[in-house]
Amino acid sequence: MPVRINTPISIAIIQKEHEDLSRVIEGMLYLVRAIQDGAAPPDLCLFRAMLYYITEYPERVHHPKEDQYLFSRIKERTHQLDTELDALSEQHSKGELLAHGLQHALLRYEFGGIDAFPHLHRLVEQYAHFYFAHMRVEEERIIPVAKQILTEADWKTIDTAFLENQKMIDATGQRYHYEHLLSLIIDIAPQQTESGNLMI
Repeated sequence: MPVRINTPISIAIIQKEHEDLSRVIEGMLYLVRAIQDGAAPPDLCLFRAMLYYITEYPERVHHPKEDQYLFSRIKERTHQLDTELDALSEQHSKGELLAHGLQHALLRYEFGGIDAFPHLHRLVEQYAHFYFAHMRVEEERIIPVAKQILTEADWKTIDTAFLENQKMIDATGQRYHYEHLLSLIIDIAPQQTESGNLMI
């Protein structure tokens, strides 16, 4: 089957959501590294907002559509990616657990003081390594194969599912909150987040 020339809407959405999530993670890295370098502790409300984003958005909006539509359709067309797709689905669940661990570590730092900071710093760095590697596999390994093997009918179904994400966010007013958070992150570290200096 020939490669589809036009980029499917769902792929564009996935890549945009990856970019947004990367911005949030980069913002978290910037904050903990700044504290490590001796900067004054940041407004922890912003840190909590970042943790809210990585807990709510990937689990409720992004990952379910990948698992239920993109990954499942790929498995119907080929078994060459079964191992990678199963690992990615497991990582979706692991990511949620890691995010909850970050929330607990932030609370310990907030109420326990500087002695609790090394644990928070370590978890943020681990989460960044984990998630950047996860997204890299999806974009460098899964998406190229999907573009080659999935049919127009497959993409129509997948595109419709991902467009429902956008409608849901608009209908509940969540898009404003997510975009407002992203703008705050960019304001905190504009050079670092725009240039990608914090990427692992």
